[in-house]
Amino acid sequence: MTSASPPLLSIEHLTKAYPGVVANSNVSFAIQPGEVHALLGENGAGKSTLVKMIYGLVKPDSGAMHLMGEPYAPHEPSEARRRGVAMVFQHFSLFEALDVAENITLGMEDPPKRRDLAERIRTVSHEYGLPLDPSRLIGELSAGERQRVEIIRCLLQNPKLLIMDEPTSVLTPQEVDILFTTLRTLSSEGTAILYISHKLEEIRALCDAATVLRLGKVVGECTPRESTAREMAELMVGGSLHTPERAPGAEPGDVLVEMKNLSLPSPTQFGTSLKDVSLQVRSGEVMGIGGVAGNGQDELLSVISGEAPVAPGHLFVDGEDIGPLGPEARRRLGVLTAPEERLGHAAAPDMSLVENAALTAITREKLAKNGFLDWGATRSFAERIIQSFDVRTPNADVAARALSGGNLQKFVIGREVLQKPRVLVVNQPTWGVDAAAAASIRQALLDLAQGGSAVIVISQDLDEIMEVADRFAALNGGKLSAPRLTQGLTIDEIGLMLGGAHDMEKAHAAE
Repeated sequence: MTSASPPLLSIEHLTKAYPGVVANSNVSFAIQPGEVHALLGENGAGKSTLVKMIYGLVKPDSGAMHLMGEPYAPHEPSEARRRGVAMVFQHFSLFEALDVAENITLGMEDPPKRRDLAERIRTVSHEYGLPLDPSRLIGELSAGERQRVEIIRCLLQNPKLLIMDEPTSVLTPQEVDILFTTLRTLSSEGTAILYISHKLEEIRALCDAATVLRLGKVVGECTPRESTAREMAELMVGGSLHTPERAPGAEPGDVLVEMKNLSLPSPTQFGTSLKDVSLQVRSGEVMGIGGVAGNGQDELLSVISGEAPVAPGHLFVDGEDIGPLGPEARRRLGVLTAPEERLGHAAAPDMSLVENAALTAITREKLAKNGFLDWGATRSFAERIIQSFDVRTPNADVAARALSGGNLQKFVIGREVLQKPRVLVVNQPTWGVDAAAAASIRQALLDLAQGGSAVIVISQDLDEIMEVADRFAALNGGKLSAPRLTQGLTIDEIGLMLGGAHDMEKAHAAE
């Protein structure tokens, strides 16, 4: 990469407005051949709209783009791919019942014969350090391996520009290292990479340059290696960054949640069965549960939410056996949950924020009268969520799917926190959320615990767990390690726990 070379992609005064909001306003910047260029900004800053214009999913209202010196205005993604632009989306678009080669075929304009494609997948995936077996079913793959499928699908197109949206959100630290090695190889070969992430230390380690968006406008540029993560975060938010604080000297109270030798067969072929899980969480305590994706996190949350009822004698809240109860009965008792999959599980995509506010809060917020929804009260509750958690949206009537991922996450977490639950379980609470919003969500969880609630945070972000949790336990293959105090816990010990060193943890627990 040389700064004297002409830009691979130049963006000139791009503007895109939707009813009630200007997503991008007069955006201009350039990406050089072989450059790893970060696109930074808070949730709702306009990053997603901008990359959708580059990839042909959205048409700009005004402005222009040039690719390798030629006018560039793709009408659809297939045209962008033909011109050498590929994109790996934050949410995987893979079919679990199909194998790797079949999924890759679906993303190709003119796929080769099956045998030839399989050989190309093996060759390209090994060449870039992301080995894949073309015949394996997607449903059998880990989150990191699924990420590989999406990347190899793009690399088979020999892209000149690769757009990556939050590519490490579901990867282990080891998988992140492998991905970065691959991206550096691509960069050395002249492929430009436009990289979106809220993990600023990753940006500093990987990226050559960064463009910062705020409220749809370019507000600055920086060289990540020469900036601190805090400096970049404060450039994104336009002010100082709040660091979550926990109340000093607070002691946990009585046991609120207890699991006793809880086992649950996986409801699906590709899920993970829970095996003899035992855990106590006290009032005023934040319990952190870590693990590589696909080790039983979703199943654990569904057991506590009531989506997967269990036999009596295994799950208790405040001494009451809640195993056989369904989700609504548990909500009445103050047991609330926020699942990892925000669009489709935590929120109904085509329903408005007002309607989504009622989905879990109708009982605790008394949003119904005489069997009918009280729309005024429901709207007030939705607007309180938007105000309290700084959800960037024109109004409460917007459909959930119209929000950026981070803003929808803030809405979902806010909806549960504002109901003042006695027990709150959240899976990946700050996934895809910017630094300022992540700090706000973590502070809300700490405040909830300080008020006497029992909070369980399931997260793959170890830094997040160490920041908010009083104790830590690891999920591996559906088994839960004995909890350890986070104070004094080392990364090496956490790594052993994540790898399934349960016997070691039992020995610690017995000490």
